[in-house]
Amino acid sequence: MTLANLDESLIRNCIRRGIDGGRIPETALYEPTGDILSKWKLLKNGVPTNGAVLLFSNNIDEYPQFTLRMARFVGMNKNMFRDNQRAEGNFFKLLDAGVAFCFKHLSLSGRITNHSLEREEHLEVPYYALREALINALCHRHWERYNLTISLAIYDDRIEIASPGTFPPQITAENIKEPHESYPHNLKVAETLYRMTYLENWGSGARCIMDAYKAQNVEEPTWHDNGSFITVTFKRPDFIPGTAKIDKEDKKATKEDKYPLSTPQVELLIQKMSDSYMSLRDMADVCDIKDLKYFRESYITPALEEGLIE
Repeated sequence: MTLANLDESLIRNCIRRGIDGGRIPETALYEPTGDILSKWKLLKNGVPTNGAVLLFSNNIDEYPQFTLRMARFVGMNKNMFRDNQRAEGNFFKLLDAGVAFCFKHLSLSGRITNHSLEREEHLEVPYYALREALINALCHRHWERYNLTISLAIYDDRIEIASPGTFPPQITAENIKEPHESYPHNLKVAETLYRMTYLENWGSGARCIMDAYKAQNVEEPTWHDNGSFITVTFKRPDFIPGTAKIDKEDKKATKEDKYPLSTPQVELLIQKMSDSYMSLRDMADVCDIKDLKYFRESYITPALEEGLIE
């Protein structure tokens, strides 16, 4: 990876954003991008660091981490998909893909305000909170866990954003909602995103999410750390228990578009698997299959072809 593999126009746009936000001096407009990245400690001996690649690279072939899995499930489990997508690219491409997927599958409402006679539009779940959660997932994920990817799952009753990694020792799923210091896993990436106004400082990300929820008067999200993934869950406020159903269009899309669970074997595999890394033997065991050759041909291969596992 060399400096030429980085997207210079993207770097310049981010610098302009930081200048407009008052976090980068205007003189940065006239400096070579290599000098700027060196100041941000994103170059080492002239070679882009992993952080520089994450943020600005056009070449992600050697980095399986640069993937975002997105799914709109029917109902409240993973038995059937309505939409199943995978995005690849740098931080900004994945962020854009995740936000676009949310707008595609979440309800949007609007009202005319009395004081300005302008239309205000709101996602059912606060847009700012979803965007902040996606930014945090992309920024703070443990990139050394190269075999795991970030996921965005939308169910009838909730939205889950899961990022490979664990909380630092000082943070728990309970106290993350309280004021706390910042303990970024990818320090230089976090500092660069702060300069470009994509990220706030001082451990305020969770608080910003909570504030967005209070402003929209909906139930607060929750966090969970299972030792492999940190998951933030947003409840969908318009969901009424007992109303989840599969309509004819969902069944038609599942059949015609060859969405997952095309065979009973694939359905069993997806139901039994966890979101964290599992070996072939582990997957066969949870499915109670002893013949690994049969398991690979009837379970693993079809699931890989449909993009359900990787």
